[in-house]
Amino acid sequence: MTTETSGIKNTGLRGVTVASTKISDVQGDAGKLIYRGYLVQALAENASFEEVAYLLLKEKLPTAKELAEFKAQLSSERFLPEAMITALRTIPANALPMDVLQAGISMLAAFDADTRNFSRDACVRMAVRLIAKVAVIVAAWHRIRNGKVPITALNELGHGANFMYMLTGEKPKPEVGRFMDKALVLHAEHSFNASTFAAREVASTRAHIYAATSAAVGSLSGELHGSANVRVMEMLLKIGDSSRVEAYVKQELEAGRKLMGLGHAVYKTDDPRSFILAPMAQKMGELAGETKWYDMAKRLEVAGKEAFRGKKGREIYVNVDFYSAPLYYAMGIPVDLFSSVFAVSRVAGWVSHVLEEQFADAAPKAMLYRPESEYIGNYCGPAECEFIPQAER
Repeated sequence: MTTETSGIKNTGLRGVTVASTKISDVQGDAGKLIYRGYLVQALAENASFEEVAYLLLKEKLPTAKELAEFKAQLSSERFLPEAMITALRTIPANALPMDVLQAGISMLAAFDADTRNFSRDACVRMAVRLIAKVAVIVAAWHRIRNGKVPITALNELGHGANFMYMLTGEKPKPEVGRFMDKALVLHAEHSFNASTFAAREVASTRAHIYAATSAAVGSLSGELHGSANVRVMEMLLKIGDSSRVEAYVKQELEAGRKLMGLGHAVYKTDDPRSFILAPMAQKMGELAGETKWYDMAKRLEVAGKEAFRGKKGREIYVNVDFYSAPLYYAMGIPVDLFSSVFAVSRVAGWVSHVLEEQFADAAPKAMLYRPESEYIGNYCGPAECEFIPQAER
């Protein structure tokens, strides 16, 4: 994707402002991530995922009464139509989880009459359903692909703990449930990243929220976006032992390859979320009886930064994926589900952006995203091609 800014071609729309938002602000130079005015660190330490989802959707933190009502709404939506469960059972067990999630979200639209009601209230109702049901789809698919029966959520558990319960069949320890909740808060929103822009672009056509969210999942499935922590964990598994870290770093940098989880397109400091994820990964390793993966990650961070500084003469910074990988692995989450867990969280941000894109001024918007492209020619040369009948080609 290219655009022209002051006569200079900009690949990937980097640095190009395409819309305004009140939802979040990423201050890369300062290392700050803000959700509707609140620093993400304060939210992760003090608020539940449900409170943060409410904040993103409704622009303010809920009162106790509003939170109780919102939790009840989410609880009432933590199920899938039986026809969807039947359909999931027909999918090959080796299907990519993100493909299954994208298909599942599209399928949900067929069971929701609100898709025919283009009003803000209808969109909010569908948004709440999606926040609840994305977690259910991910957990149900994981159990089905392993020959197990999907598990019904427990009303007394919060969103993060319920996801772990539906995934594993065991109620998580309170500390583990809280860790998952905090991880979901940290991943819930990040301004105009690729998947959010995909959701907003589709929403600008006045497609319903399921279509926009499905597009976001498709974008998140790409290896340059949502699967970065998958590649971090694959890197750690490949290294295998902390004693091999320095040799691995040297080998990768000399070959011109990247160290997964180091470097970010926006932050010019360590990702603010990493300061919360790192100690959680360490503590989760201790709870699981295996600190190897956190220890290796920490050693890799130090060695990678030092080697990069020596080779490039500049700093490289930890991103959100670096410590979420050992955290999820210590929780027992399969590596190929890491991107899906990302979606369980980020759906709160996506649906909030869809609402903003379509109803920023209360009334439905009519602006359609329609960027320009630069046509660079064809094999005929600069002239238009002359059509040649098939028999003469």
